[in-house]
Amino acid sequence: MASAPLPVYNSNSLDISSCKNVSRESLRMELLTDAPLLPGEERVIDKDIIYICPFSGAIKGRVLISNYRLFFRNVDADPAVTLEVPLGAISRVEKMGGASSRGENSYGLDITCKDMRNLRFALKQEGHSRRDIFDILFRYAFPLSHGLQLFAFLSQEKFPENGWNVYNPMQEFRRQGLPNDQWRVTFLNSTYELCDTYPSILVVPYTASDEDLRRVATFRSRSRISVLSWIHPENQAVITRCSQPLVGMGGKRNRDDERYLELIRATNRTTSKLTIFDARPNVNAVANKATGGGYEGEDAYQNAELVFLDIQNIHVMRESLKKLKDIVFPNVEESHWLSSLESTHWLEHIKLVLSGAIQVADRISSGSSVVVHCSDGWDRTAQLSSLAMLMLDGYYRTLRGFQVLLEKEWLSFGHKFASRIGHGDKNHADADRSPIFLQFVDCVWQMTKQFPTAFQFNEHFLVTLLDHLYSCRFGTFLFNCESMREASEVKKKTVSLWSFINSEPSSYSNPFFTVDLSHVLYPVASMRHLELWVSYYIRWNPRIRQQQSPMEQRYKELLALKEQYLKKLEELQLSDRAPQVFPRGPHLSNSASPSPSSPPPRVTRLQTPF
Repeated sequence: MASAPLPVYNSNSLDISSCKNVSRESLRMELLTDAPLLPGEERVIDKDIIYICPFSGAIKGRVLISNYRLFFRNVDADPAVTLEVPLGAISRVEKMGGASSRGENSYGLDITCKDMRNLRFALKQEGHSRRDIFDILFRYAFPLSHGLQLFAFLSQEKFPENGWNVYNPMQEFRRQGLPNDQWRVTFLNSTYELCDTYPSILVVPYTASDEDLRRVATFRSRSRISVLSWIHPENQAVITRCSQPLVGMGGKRNRDDERYLELIRATNRTTSKLTIFDARPNVNAVANKATGGGYEGEDAYQNAELVFLDIQNIHVMRESLKKLKDIVFPNVEESHWLSSLESTHWLEHIKLVLSGAIQVADRISSGSSVVVHCSDGWDRTAQLSSLAMLMLDGYYRTLRGFQVLLEKEWLSFGHKFASRIGHGDKNHADADRSPIFLQFVDCVWQMTKQFPTAFQFNEHFLVTLLDHLYSCRFGTFLFNCESMREASEVKKKTVSLWSFINSEPSSYSNPFFTVDLSHVLYPVASMRHLELWVSYYIRWNPRIRQQQSPMEQRYKELLALKEQYLKKLEELQLSDRAPQVFPRGPHLSNSASPSPSSPPPRVTRLQTPF
């Protein structure tokens, strides 16, 4: 890994020329000029400060805090150093040192971020100089803890496309060929009375009545019954998702639930068995009986096969990411890198999630219908169902299709984004925090590395997705479920992330993409083929910077050249079709019409092949 010069420390690449020997007031004006505010963004405070850069030491500069971001720029160093952090990406703000602290730059602020970096700023110790900036930063980084609105509700950004129209559940079900003679659409949950964390529109077996669904809901955790996510267009095998059954220590049974899963099995005439994929380790599923949960016993569900996938819970994943952050930021220890990475178990978890999704996709391809669940059906279940659908259905590998996939399997089915990310909440130690969605995106990235021509979107799209998972600039990932977004009028009061993405799709497009929507992808889920996503997890380290592939850069240049030639060709064709007007000369003034014996004018048509 080659070293690199000190970069600009922000993800949006603001080019700022260094300026020396200028007045303090002009520096302030330059800072505000270099940090353009978004519509609806307001400056709160700017202040002289020292940024303790982990790579190049103390850097004097000025910090601007708005109601959306923290922006720092150095004032006297060359090259220019800028730092930009959306306040939503801040997990914790702490005071460093005290009024009596000794040592240079020992008094200031420590900021822990959700995007794999930490920041440290130093201030003068006289006169409680950090009090105002600490109070303001703490207030605006955690607005919900202080009775304020998230920035998404204050933003006034406008885009040519309304991203809230990307996903329409009925259109997506019709694309899959639903409803049909085996599956029907029910609006039983239109007011979220059946299950408040499920979408309002559900697809269930045709022969299951609404009353059947109500009875089944009493036996599933959080009333999350098994409903259809995806149907194979040829063999009619289906992916359905739900939560764990409420078996408990007494081994309770529910005839309605057993009959309901039998109805799901019967919709697919090509198999005699229904496969139930329980994402949890077996021991965890048994332990959940003590809290009223459990799993499907084969004596009760006789036409079903139960498979445990050994994926750990949210707490294990949270600790794994903490260990990963410790070894990638601020410094990477080269001498023990492989053993340190192995000790985090991060790639091991990625492997298990990918392996589970491959098993789901394989059963579907072979004609067997599946039920996928974990404990409550909104974390590991979302990972497995969406990754399996990504492998099976090429539509979801397009830029728009992937947006539909996220809206459907993650947002509408109630992945708890607010709880897992902690939007606007100061309680950084909340046990509900967990990098479940980050893990899913990492799995997608692993697939893009193994199948570089199969995805229409590029790595920049995935990184942008994760940046705005935390930023609170858009309303897409806010709140825990569809019903809460409806109650908060998110679609009316905020802008969708897809409005932003789809306003400039070329920035997020993979130049190597080849359209093949029917091809099923089977990634290799072994430790030998999995990589650490360096350009995300270690992107803040200037000494470990991945460069763009020369082949990819050349391909982009050729695509741009192709667009130029196509445009020129279109202009030539238009001019060729345009009627030509020939001026009349004096010698033709008395001629009413050309002579019948005169040959027609010869026109040479040029065709430009490409």
